[in-house]
Amino acid sequence: MTNEKILVPTNGYLMLLLFLILAGGSTYLLISQEAPIFITGIILAFLMLPGFVLVNPNNSRVLLLFGKYVGTIKKNGLFWVIPFYSKKRISLRASNFDSERLKVNDKLGNPVMISTILVWRVTDTYKAAFDVDDYKNFVRVQTDAAVRKLASMYPYDNFADEGHKEDITLRSSVNEVSEDLEKEVQERLAMAGIEVLEARIGYLAYAQEIANAMLKRQQATAIVAARHKIVEGAVSMVEMALEELSKKQVVELDEERKAAMVSNLMVVLCSDKDASPIVNAGTLNH
Repeated sequence: MTNEKILVPTNGYLMLLLFLILAGGSTYLLISQEAPIFITGIILAFLMLPGFVLVNPNNSRVLLLFGKYVGTIKKNGLFWVIPFYSKKRISLRASNFDSERLKVNDKLGNPVMISTILVWRVTDTYKAAFDVDDYKNFVRVQTDAAVRKLASMYPYDNFADEGHKEDITLRSSVNEVSEDLEKEVQERLAMAGIEVLEARIGYLAYAQEIANAMLKRQQATAIVAARHKIVEGAVSMVEMALEELSKKQVVELDEERKAAMVSNLMVVLCSDKDASPIVNAGTLNH
């Protein structure tokens, strides 16, 4: 037997009624007739007690008879089975697992801290009970292993300026990374009869030893990008100003004065501080 077998045992309420009749009747007859033979009925009645099984909603009982798998009860209610059966409780409810923060190296070798949140449940009680030693510990260990593997497959972030242009990164591609993580964890937990309902990264950051350096790098990258936009906009504005002055014939400028005007406008538009205007009260030649 290597697959789960669903067992539908005897109705427990009927057996409970039989137990009460057998125990009560034997006790009454023993007292009224004082015949020791009725002690046997009382003993048989109490031998029935270990056979009662109560299964709560979203729970199950795995039944064994002298080490042999008999079946699994998944239907909730009160049941009765052979008293010699051993019963193992396995929950079918969805469970959450928040892994510890692991220090791993990403694809580029940068140390990062990462953790995952996993939602899982048991679907095959035979595999969970007998194919692995402890299925809850198995979930923890295999999830950590899957997170370590996933982190080594992708970089934390894009470094296009260094020639590392990636379509998927741990920081920006949350959905794609979560899908890959869920698939990886499901493949590892399938042998334990466990279904992965959801797997997502719960925490992600650079390791402490490089966090400050990477923060400065991100700030520098943002400043360079902002400066690039400012210069691009300033050039467009200078070009438009020269074109409008020439079109409307407001003033005629030679090449030297155009160069001076372009220089002044670029300084004003690209400066971090407000420019201090100087009013020229003379002529163009002075």
